[in-house]
Amino acid sequence: MPPRTRIAVTGLGVRTPAGANPKELWNTLLGGRSTARTITSFDTEGLAVDFACQIGDLDPAGYLTPKQAGQLDRVALLAMCAAGDALADAGAITAPPERRAVVTGTGFVGTETYERNMLDSRYAGRGNPPPRFVPMIMANAPAAAISMHHGFLGPSFTVATACASGAHAIGEGARLLRDGSADLVVAGGAEACITATMLLAFDRCRALSRRTAEPERASRPFDTARDGFVLAEGAAFLVLEPLEDALRRGARVHAELAGYSRTSDGHHLTAPHPQGQGAYRSMRAALADAGLTPDAVAHVNAHGSGTQLNDLAEAQAIARLFGPDGPPVTSTKGVTGHAIGAAGAIEAVASVLTLTELTIPPTANLDDPDERCDIDVVRRPRPLPSGAVVSNSFGFGGHNATLIFTPAS
Repeated sequence: MPPRTRIAVTGLGVRTPAGANPKELWNTLLGGRSTARTITSFDTEGLAVDFACQIGDLDPAGYLTPKQAGQLDRVALLAMCAAGDALADAGAITAPPERRAVVTGTGFVGTETYERNMLDSRYAGRGNPPPRFVPMIMANAPAAAISMHHGFLGPSFTVATACASGAHAIGEGARLLRDGSADLVVAGGAEACITATMLLAFDRCRALSRRTAEPERASRPFDTARDGFVLAEGAAFLVLEPLEDALRRGARVHAELAGYSRTSDGHHLTAPHPQGQGAYRSMRAALADAGLTPDAVAHVNAHGSGTQLNDLAEAQAIARLFGPDGPPVTSTKGVTGHAIGAAGAIEAVASVLTLTELTIPPTANLDDPDERCDIDVVRRPRPLPSGAVVSNSFGFGGHNATLIFTPAS
């Protein structure tokens, strides 16, 4: 049997409330500064939750013409910007167009377009959809836009597994390389679902923090006072290619994607398994895929959404797998909020940056760690020990994904 293809990460691109490029994102994470703010972009009167983590200035002018931009929903615009930056970061790629692939992850697509047109009061019951309405709200819109704009002719598809979508997209992109279906993949996630209707909907399923008096203190992963997550938007993409190809063309290798797994809780529509069984199996399988043992892990970038059930279940899974002296754990959602389908991709970029910067970022707003979460949650930046970084993503419906990154060698 030939040796398994090693996967290099050669490009990074982001659009997040915490930064429009990886350096800005990293500096904000390192400073532990929450990006949650009261919403001013639309009327929040009557909503119990009136804050989120938003991107203030999204200007696609350097990526698309005004006509092109006008044919895309905000989620696709975010994806185009982040993917474009990732490809630019990767440098002069040599794979032929037929061997270039795109995999995108998202939880909701076309939310702004859908609501703007279907809630048009002039046409109650049917809305007022424009000619481009259908392709703007379809789940494949970001993948299609990236493929068409960059002339990618290989596989192009979308993964929709709620909050695990971005991580699943990256992992499935790596599988395309391993099975020989592509020679280069741009993979990641995008989400733009901060609307009045979505805030109302998430609040009604009791997922959101209601800390309206101090939104910047609302996202509190692993803290005793956590009361839900903060809705966010954003996009993040990685360029993946076989390590051998990357070295041959002289590319900068940020890290290796060494392991990937996906499992299902098979338990509940919105709640995780109480003991984190699916999360435990996902991390264990990812380690096996990478050929690593738990003691080879230097850090865990947790899903850490800030809900009571998720954080406790994930902490139990981490403690079970790694034991009482397990690796330090961070949730970046205290800074970025929860970008649903983009979250796993944003956290994958954060994991790669943790390796390249040799520093573990803190978990924001962790004032009183929950004693039931018996893990080492990082409260201040600390040096990264030698080893691998695990990135977890878990979604409504019991979808679990784990990515393992190792230093470039």
